[in-house]
Amino acid sequence: MADEAKPAAAPQAGQVPPQPVLKVLTQYVRDMSFENVAAQKGKTPKGQPNFNVQVGLDAQKKGDKHYEVVIKLQVTATSEEDKLFILEIEYAGLFEVDNVAEQQMHPFLLIECPRQIFPYLRRIVSDITHDGGFPPLNLDNIDFLTLYQQELQRRAQSEAAAASKN
Repeated sequence: MADEAKPAAAPQAGQVPPQPVLKVLTQYVRDMSFENVAAQKGKTPKGQPNFNVQVGLDAQKKGDKHYEVVIKLQVTATSEEDKLFILEIEYAGLFEVDNVAEQQMHPFLLIECPRQIFPYLRRIVSDITHDGGFPPLNLDNIDFLTLYQQELQRRAQSEAAAASKN
């Protein structure tokens, strides 16, 4: 007799609800571009560069309990008004997620999943900038909770502005 998958029963009074399950199945560079602008212009960087780091997140369902989460990172380095390099990278993870309520899935995917793969992205960015002829760029930690909250606020303001125009 084959085992049948049974849906998880709702916890009864006094029972602890099942803990969320998060498994990283794989992670990979989905897309990457590094442009050494300084070398192309024949310039030698002078002084301490300034970095502009922009982060975006995306998540989509890939199957039953499987989700792809992508961190989209763009780093522009400048020195004395000259661009030194531009790095664009999309780093993705494929996750198995279970025991997360549907209303909590969106924040879970865009906060917890990026936290799991960010250290690997940080190492890749360091290697790319070093291999590109610059000192390794060691990214600061990213607070994905704050980033998520800021995106919700931005969307709410956008929707309010659009509604006020109509």
